[in-house]
Amino acid sequence: MRIITGEYRGRKLEAPKGRDVRPTSDKVKEAIFSILQANVPGAVCVDLFAGTGGLGLEALSRGAARCYFGDKSRESIAIIKRNVLHCGAQDRSIILPGEYQKVLASLREPADLFFLDPPYRAGLMLDCISRISELGLLREDGLIVAEHGKDEELPLEIAGFEKQKERKFGQTARFSGRFAEEKKRQKR
Repeated sequence: MRIITGEYRGRKLEAPKGRDVRPTSDKVKEAIFSILQANVPGAVCVDLFAGTGGLGLEALSRGAARCYFGDKSRESIAIIKRNVLHCGAQDRSIILPGEYQKVLASLREPADLFFLDPPYRAGLMLDCISRISELGLLREDGLIVAEHGKDEELPLEIAGFEKQKERKFGQTARFSGRFAEEKKRQKR
């Protein structure tokens, strides 16, 4: 696993041993960032259920202003800290240990990009997106990129956000969407 392009290009990232953390493959990461490329420069990002921090570090490498990394695993938090240090991204990284509810409540500002990669089939995705909406954490033209199991189907609308795109890769399904809250869109 490595940073694909940008300021930290080619840097190898540490990943934990075992199967508890599923780092995003370079192929999938490249596909995600080809969709997001115009949205990354200057963006505030949140890499939630970050694992290794690979998606957030890729965003920082491509010009994001800052990234909040959240994970409940002590091992993952330690790996994220080492990967951030290895890339020299300490000044643009905020690492928040804890359950996703605590991490979301700790965010200091709304984000332009959310990367969500909760454990598959744990039922966390819908609640997580609902909390993002309730707390007003996604900027009006923000994006949420969510990873879920290939056999899991996410609804077209979650907490007033509409799914715009879905891409399937191997054993995972990813969707990235430009989400607009239903209420805001109706006022225009």
